Amino acid sequence: MSSDLLLEVKTVEESQDSAGYFPLQNGRYEIKPGMMPLDTDFSNQSDSKLFQLDSNFNSYRQVKLAARKSSLSKYYQIYNYNDSVAQAVAQLIINRLTIEYPQYFHLVNDGNQLILNCQLTKEILYFNQNFELLKYKLLDKSIFPDYISSLDALAAQVQSDILVISRNQNSDNWMSAIHLCYPNHFSAAEKIGQDFVNVHLPVAGMEKINQRAKAIVNTMIVRKPTVRFAWGLSTDTRLNHHPQPPSEIKSKQWYGRDFDINNPKLFLRIERQVMWGLPESNAAMFTIRTYFRDCREIKKDTLLKHKLISAIESMTPKSLIYKGLVESKQDILAWLNQ
Repeated sequence: MSSDLLLEVKTVEESQDSAGYFPLQNGRYEIKPGMMPLDTDFSNQSDSKLFQLDSNFNSYRQVKLAARKSSLSKYYQIYNYNDSVAQAVAQLIINRLTIEYPQYFHLVNDGNQLILNCQLTKEILYFNQNFELLKYKLLDKSIFPDYISSLDALAAQVQSDILVISRNQNSDNWMSAIHLCYPNHFSAAEKIGQDFVNVHLPVAGMEKINQRAKAIVNTMIVRKPTVRFAWGLSTDTRLNHHPQPPSEIKSKQWYGRDFDINNPKLFLRIERQVMWGLPESNAAMFTIRTYFRDCREIKKDTLLKHKLISAIESMTPKSLIYKGLVESKQDILAWLNQ
């Protein structure tokens, strides 16, 4: 179990078909909404897709299965997640998967139930006409615990984490569902039920954005789908950095972010975040697809290297604390400048 929880995944450079992003083009570390139309061209074939699936699917899935097995409640939470929102989210996921990847996902409606054939996992998921999970068939017998909802089962078919934000008639908003098996030092249990402002309170530099929280949530819900990027630095390519270490793993090993200039391992951890509104349900789905880029390769490109150095140097003291770089900043900059 512990070895699966510590599993690392391939970098973009090691992969043949991973989408490649570099969200530091202006050479500054900035906190801003940065929402762009989903069909913005970044020179990747999958740029306009909600879900990006590639040849690393199996290792990403292994991380999800290990997280669920260790403690499902650490990684999956719901709060005031009403049936209409749950139905809209499940319908959206299935719709996009069958449109974007018809070679992997096929949906049959026999009048009594909806049957989704998932070729990547060799699973068959059965739903009623309201997209509630009825049952499933597995080729892989290692699913534990059993899938407990449509969202839980569907999240296991993709390489993204999935979150849902809901809103009521008074414009109050809250995180209503979080399936987060690739957490970057935050947990589903801490964020579930929180509104946009409280979810982002720990993020340094969010003050101005939080003043516009309701307008941003409204944009997520009523406007066309958008994409944004977030990034940080990591000393490993482990997707699961839940703030609470598993009992069998030492805290220091689990935490990471321990840069050793004599044995340098450094990666850009990039999150591609897609916001897809569900206005009829007064909600929005938010996906996070995580990629790693090897800073050894970035160092070889003079332009990219200087943008990374400049972005690190531009971080405020609070941002350095939030990103876990206070102790390692100078060593990282010295290594990058070698």
